[in-house]
Amino acid sequence: MTLDGTNTWVLDGTTVIDPGPADEAHLGEIGPVRSILVTHRHIDHVEGVPRLVEITGATEVAEVEGIEVLPTPGHTRDSVSFLVSRGGDRVIFTGDTILGRGSSVVMWPDGDVAAYLETLRTLSGLDGVMVLPGHGPVLPDCAAAARWLLDHRLERLEQVRDALRRGAESPEDVVKIVYADVDPAILIAAEWTVRAQLEYLRDHP
Repeated sequence: MTLDGTNTWVLDGTTVIDPGPADEAHLGEIGPVRSILVTHRHIDHVEGVPRLVEITGATEVAEVEGIEVLPTPGHTRDSVSFLVSRGGDRVIFTGDTILGRGSSVVMWPDGDVAAYLETLRTLSGLDGVMVLPGHGPVLPDCAAAARWLLDHRLERLEQVRDALRRGAESPEDVVKIVYADVDPAILIAAEWTVRAQLEYLRDHP
């Protein structure tokens, strides 16, 4: 579920975004940072925070001067992204809101489909902004990635509606119909998303 592992980003040599796992070799590569930012509280992004504080004396903070914090709920309720401008270029650190490939899980019960759709609509306005995601490769255009994800999410919701019309009664039933081609190793993630989708459809039939 972490694709190639968790990406840890170091900005200006002073701020680290998502320290990642509590792996000594990994944390040792981060360097003498002063500030720690996290995109959300999942363990693969924050497990290393306490040890990094010990190593560097860095402080976990909510914001850093020159970094714009964007609330981007959906994957989780606490998800944020960090928008940064340097030398006329802009990049956005998206955590698990936008991945380097594929689509993110809406982590029911903490994740929220309605919030995620709104987040993707907001991020669709960031044309030409490079995406530095929590997992996977860099993407060249936040707006293009967000639009693709929004279309994908809306298509999935229609597939779930169709599965319900065909008689699916449980999240497991929906997974078997809608996510039949998904790697069995990540079916539990598909079920979390389906539960979030069903919750959304109860309010948005």
